[in-house]
Amino acid sequence: MNTSVARLLSRWSAVVLAAATLTAVAAASSIDTIKSGITATFRQMNVPVEGGFKVFRGTIDFDPTNLKLAHARIEIDTASFDLGAPEYEEELRGKEWFDAPTYPKASFVSSGVISVGENRFVAKGQFTLKGKTQEIKVPFTVRSESGARVFEGELPISRKAYAIGGAEWNDTLDDEVIVKFRVTTTN
Repeated sequence: MNTSVARLLSRWSAVVLAAATLTAVAAASSIDTIKSGITATFRQMNVPVEGGFKVFRGTIDFDPTNLKLAHARIEIDTASFDLGAPEYEEELRGKEWFDAPTYPKASFVSSGVISVGENRFVAKGQFTLKGKTQEIKVPFTVRSESGARVFEGELPISRKAYAIGGAEWNDTLDDEVIVKFRVTTTN
């Protein structure tokens, strides 16, 4: 074999190996839904009410040393919101609230992540709920726990911006809903 061909094959092998390594490192981690949770807290007549979403899924690519490649995609089944009271949950699935038959999923897809301190970050991206999409910023922390990554944070969401609850609820419910999450990824 000619030396220039051998060098070319050697370089090609190195490039293929490097690409395979980067692909393996950058592979998305799935959300471990057993160890994760997403809740929403709102105030009704000034009393806090908290419920959780039972069904959600997603993937997160995260390397704190290379935030340009960070990416998250999370989907939440809106019909899975659980207040612990079936009669209210059925109403929340209806057209005035989540309209789950028409809009069965809410989603967040990140477009960028920045560091704002040690183990503290902000993800920017598109949040879609009830057919309305807005850019939001999601502050979060990250840590290792038992060999997995744990992402935690909270952010305010305007229920009115997503047409959650009609105008007749404005005197009873606050507009601000606090979404909290603890997401653990599998390796």
